[in-house]
Amino acid sequence: VETVCREATDIPEHKPAIIATGPLTTEQLAEAIRGLTGSEHLYYYDATSPIVSADSIDYDKVFFASRYGKGAPDFLNCPMSEEEYFRFVDALLAAPRVVLREFEEPRFFEGCLPIEEMAARGPLTLAHGPLKPVGLVDPRSGRRPFAVVQLRREDVGGQAYELVGFQTRLVWSAQREVFRLIPGLENAEFLRFGAMHRNTYICSPRFLDRTQQFRGRPGLFFAGQITGVEGYIESAASGLLAGVAAAHLIRGAGYVPPPPTTAHGALMRYIAESDPSRFQPSNIHFGLLDPPGDRRLRGRARKEHLARRALDAIRRWRDELAA
Repeated sequence: VETVCREATDIPEHKPAIIATGPLTTEQLAEAIRGLTGSEHLYYYDATSPIVSADSIDYDKVFFASRYGKGAPDFLNCPMSEEEYFRFVDALLAAPRVVLREFEEPRFFEGCLPIEEMAARGPLTLAHGPLKPVGLVDPRSGRRPFAVVQLRREDVGGQAYELVGFQTRLVWSAQREVFRLIPGLENAEFLRFGAMHRNTYICSPRFLDRTQQFRGRPGLFFAGQITGVEGYIESAASGLLAGVAAAHLIRGAGYVPPPPTTAHGALMRYIAESDPSRFQPSNIHFGLLDPPGDRRLRGRARKEHLARRALDAIRRWRDELAA
């Protein structure tokens, strides 16, 4: 094994090759990756909205509907009275924010502003923006609410919902406190908190398969945060799986990634098969796993079932891999 300690400035010609340069990829290599993916599919900042567990939503206070009744009612709507809205805005503006590091220059885009930045522009900015109630009628009152927070289903099984337009730089404890002021989310369990930070990553669903191999470029793998996995453990898992896949390629052996009933497999499915138009980095959470066969399972019992199933599945996968 030869270790070469120098800056990588281009994509290696030899195969297999694994690109795992992380969130602070240097400009020359980023330019080479941009040439491979196209500039519109290489991102330098990520902006993620919180995701809550479907089991923790109070469905007596929310309703399914799409604006003006058009299309399928895919959104869960959390209606707010005027009093509830202004209490939420006041709490949002007073909440502590993440302190940026020196290399994280805050460059926000109009189409992707942190929700607290929008709220700071004026007391009614959110009511005319992401919380606008137009086209929605609360079936309980028969009237249009003063404001509405929309939740979008995040997974096929309906286990998780994303707060639409809620990208934020609030610290996690503040997100939990402030966003639980939203009607229906008083006891929300957060599967993922919102974040905005410096992060170089590609639009993986457009380019990678479940082995993290670049489609149309056999032997070229991406791994770690540049694929859109979020977190140290997730990045390590991504690198491990890319290494296993590359080793199988060298040996000419077939390779099947872990099943999506496991955390590893669920992450690989997420980066390879998510909607490219909405792709954002994500850590592992229960909402990414296949739902349990028994839909009656809730809360702790559901999580324990998913965890046992995942451990059994990853052990079987490991044994089959070694056979």
